[in-house]
Amino acid sequence: MTVTFNTLDEFRALLKTAPHADQNALSEAADRNGQLTKPPGALGRLEDVALWYASWRGEAAPQISAPQVIIFAGNHGVTAQGVSAFPAEVTAQMVMNFEHGGAAINQLAKTFGASLNVHALDLDRPTADFTEGPAMTEAEVVAALQTGWNAVDANADVLVTGEMGIGNTTSAAAIGAALLGGAAADWTGRGTGVDDAGLANKTRVVEQGLAANAGRDGLEVLRKLGGRELAAMVGAIARARFGQIPVILDGFICCAAAACLEKEEAGALDHCVAGHLSAEGAHEKLLAGIGKEPLLSLGLRLGEGSGAALALGVLKAALACHSGMATFAEAGVSDA
Repeated sequence: MTVTFNTLDEFRALLKTAPHADQNALSEAADRNGQLTKPPGALGRLEDVALWYASWRGEAAPQISAPQVIIFAGNHGVTAQGVSAFPAEVTAQMVMNFEHGGAAINQLAKTFGASLNVHALDLDRPTADFTEGPAMTEAEVVAALQTGWNAVDANADVLVTGEMGIGNTTSAAAIGAALLGGAAADWTGRGTGVDDAGLANKTRVVEQGLAANAGRDGLEVLRKLGGRELAAMVGAIARARFGQIPVILDGFICCAAAACLEKEEAGALDHCVAGHLSAEGAHEKLLAGIGKEPLLSLGLRLGEGSGAALALGVLKAALACHSGMATFAEAGVSDA
């Protein structure tokens, strides 16, 4: 689906035309689930996840054969405020590592049979420091949204979006506070490992960013407090909806981006499931804000799409059971 949008208003209008889950496929999948050789509900959330996936793919017994992982990378002007334990140069260095196959996400994507694509967005041109005003112009955020939209493979049958960007936990904290309320300290964590003084500084920066950028509209919050990689994830998640491609959300930063989409258009994340609960303290609050229950909780705080890629294994297992198990009739087993 090739779509071009030139303004945020055009993107907003597009979101309102997004398709919904296939209720017939959901009903057929539920009927199948009720006939499988197991006690009702014996597979717990695996059953729920399988039915959710079936409803978005429009099939009673679907399988996953073409998962896609996309990593978006961007640099943040707010790093000038000393919010990260690592310098901004690390973003480009990690992009190179992704491209050479040396990162954790490369191994996870390979393990679960996913293609991996990496998109670096103007790393030599960081966003503006949001303590002084909006991080991006409308043209910049629209360009990033379009990059994300165009990055999705139309033949994918599940999508994982990941990110890399030094300073982006600060951006995500500011987005969470702007969209869901509460004090900056409630949303600000240690990210890549700042010490107590660094955490206090990071909290101050989030407070200044909120003060400098009024407004609580989802896409405007993304423009003012986000980054190019967050906007690209929003574009990719939205594009997946139009292709009936289910999405597994990653950690704190990915969910902050997704929250902008949900705030803009209620129900915009119905085709998404939360892959995991990360070790970033405010992630649980953010998940509650977008109404998602994580599939995994393993203490991860890496980003890169790593937690969502692990959850891809859970989703594939759910579909393998749902679509591959025999029914009572097929197995010759009495169901009464």
